[in-house]
Amino acid sequence: MPSANQNESSPRFRRVILKLSGESFAISGERGIAMDEVVHIARQIQQAEATGCQIAVVIGGGNILRGANFKERSSHIQAATAHYMGMLATVINGLGLQDALESLGCDTRLMTAIRMDGVAEPYIRRRARAHLNKKRVVILAAGTGGPYVTTDTAAALRALELEADILLKATRVDGVYSEDPEKNPHAVFYDELDYVTVQEQNLDFMDSTAIAHCKEHKMPILVFNYKKDGNILRAVRGEELGTRIRLKQDEA
Repeated sequence: MPSANQNESSPRFRRVILKLSGESFAISGERGIAMDEVVHIARQIQQAEATGCQIAVVIGGGNILRGANFKERSSHIQAATAHYMGMLATVINGLGLQDALESLGCDTRLMTAIRMDGVAEPYIRRRARAHLNKKRVVILAAGTGGPYVTTDTAAALRALELEADILLKATRVDGVYSEDPEKNPHAVFYDELDYVTVQEQNLDFMDSTAIAHCKEHKMPILVFNYKKDGNILRAVRGEELGTRIRLKQDEA
């Protein structure tokens, strides 16, 4: 919750990592990029950035190609190659988000973990921090630059590297449930969890490696519904929404 002396329009968090799935760029159940969806997200990011919060976005590529799934469908491609193809898909999404944000007046930088100087800057931690300090929205694409690593884990690592206050995981549902609420309407919603419970119950909202990194380094996570207009703004203000994941009190 925001403190009593905090201005309503000011952010609770100084710097955040916002994790967006590639599927958030497509119409539900479809593939590819729907720019109306991208602009809806970009407008929410613009509102959140206007509070003074520094925002870095880690983007997935599942709307175009998910490396692990692609490999499963074909025996004629190596797993590492499929993962690199998935990383390139995140760059395509990053370019779309960059133009959407800039059309709304946001100053942005697209940075990639795989060098492709014609379209983006290489990801360098100090340079990314400098962009954030200059009030630019930084879009981080191509995961970590290596195969066999999910963009969830990339988001956790970037949150730690860039000293974010929290990792914001944007989803299509209101937070973390005991089961997939889109399949089971009786699934139980959790407004708060600790990392041990997440691991013990194998709650499947984020890659287990990402959870382990956040637990080890005490990085809180907020899982929330980006589909509800204004929720990204509410998240950076620290309003009550979604599911907060953090250490147990006796571990803090």
